[in-house]
This record gives sequence, structure tokens and C-alpha cells, in this order.
Amino acid sequence: MSAVLRALRRDAGARAGLILILLPLLAAALAGPLAPGDPLRVGTAAERLLAPSPAHPLGTDALGRDVLGRLMLGGRASLAVGWSGVLGAVLLGTLVGLAAGLGHARLDRALMGLTDLFLAFPRVFLVLLLAAVATPSLALVAAVIAATGWMGVARLVRAETLALRDRPFVVAARSLELPAWRLAARHVLPHVLPLVVLAAALRVGGAILLESFLSYLGLGAQDPTVSWGAMIEHGHRHLADAWWLAAFPGFAIALTAVGHNLLGDALRDALDPRAGGRHDAPGEGCP
Repeated sequence: MSAVLRALRRDAGARAGLILILLPLLAAALAGPLAPGDPLRVGTAAERLLAPSPAHPLGTDALGRDVLGRLMLGGRASLAVGWSGVLGAVLLGTLVGLAAGLGHARLDRALMGLTDLFLAFPRVFLVLLLAAVATPSLALVAAVIAATGWMGVARLVRAETLALRDRPFVVAARSLELPAWRLAARHVLPHVLPLVVLAAALRVGGAILLESFLSYLGLGAQDPTVSWGAMIEHGHRHLADAWWLAAFPGFAIALTAVGHNLLGDALRDALDPRAGGRHDAPGEGCP
């Protein structure tokens, strides 16, 4: 682990990615004291659709609300949903992969068949199917990210588990007839965990983009909750006369996604220096 941290410190991409991640995180954490005004307060008619100015550095929206304050506050929802959705996808994929890799052949075939079935459907179809049966909310978005992003992790963990199950230390542990959960937790998971962390890092950027897409469609954050995707949805109606409403949250989404991808690429190279420059690592862009 110390070697990985040293490699990350030397990597310019890792440092740039960390900065791009920390900036919106700090802005979201300090949205209360640093925001120019109450991002939820509806302004007067004279305060609506004001262009960027010293009083409102990023302008105001159609209801007179300060865009900078809403951008800082919206980062809380977008980052939280992206991270929690990826966490759910990684946990589910890891459990399925471990069960398939360590279980009997019939269980392996059943779980991989289920995984292939989910992979066969286009992601947009699965997203719209889940959204159609639930009330739009940020919790729904996190559930959609988890439910449509676990398959790649499951295949990755299964492949690594199958490579480990015939290693002497795993064979010795199996001969002791340890419970399956203890065998997985103590003898397999520690060796799989670096790949799982890498897969999570490479998926967060795509998860934030997916949250923004769903909120843009009206399936995510609902007023008065603020998210970057919801801000773009509100701002696209005024692209001709108030470009800043959609541009600034779009920049925030893009920079945050780039930051996570840079950090994920650096983590991949640090964990496996031979993979430098390859694009077959366990990331999928969107989770």
C-alpha cells in the first residue's frame, strides 16, 4: 500500500484529479457560510435572469436564485448520489462475483447467466424501466446506478476469485471446512480488494454523469432539492438568453468526472505498472 501511495504522489494526473475532486467537495461542504446568498430564496422580479456580476458572480436563475450558491449546494446531492450509487454497485458486484467464483458450478452458471442477462439489455432501457415503477428522487437515482452498474464488477471479481481458488493457501483453508463467508472474507477478499477499489474509482465519474442525465429527465432531484443535473434541466429552457444557467453546472459535472477518471487511471497504473496506457482495465466509464 505504501508503494501505491508513493506512486500516486509522483503521478501528475493523480494530483490533478485529486484537486478536481476536492474543489467541488470543499465547495459543497462550505455552501452555507461561503454562498453569496440563500440558494433556495426566490428573488424579486428585478433579480431574475441577471447576468454574472460582482453581486452574483455566476448570475441568477429564472426565479432570482443565486446560481453560485445553488452550484455549491447542488454538489452535495450530485457527489453523494454518485458515490453512494457506485458503492452499492461495487458491493453487489463483489458479493455476486465471490459467490460465483467460490460456489458450485450450478451456482456459478446461474449467477453468470443473470449477469449476462442484465448486460444484454441496453442501460437506457434498464434505467427507464426502474424509473417507471418508482417516484422520482435522488434515492431512486442511487438505486438505478447500483442496479445497472454491478455486472462488470461481478465478472471482474469472479475471474480473480477463480484464479485464487486453486492457490495453496485457499486450498488449505477449504480443507479446514471453513464457512464460505469466512473463506471469502479472510482469504479471497483481501486479494480482490485492490481491483474492487480501482473499479469503484473508475466508475464514479460516469455515475455523476448518469445522475445528471436522470435529473435532467426529471427523474432525479425534485424542488427544492438542488443537484447539478436539475440545474441543467432548469437552465436548458433559457439557453438563448441566459447561457450561464446550464453552462456552469455543466462545467462542474465535466471537471468532476475528469478528476475521478484521472485519479482512477493513476490508481490503475500504481496497482499494475504493466497496465500503463492500456484501456482494458476494469472501468466502464459509466458504472
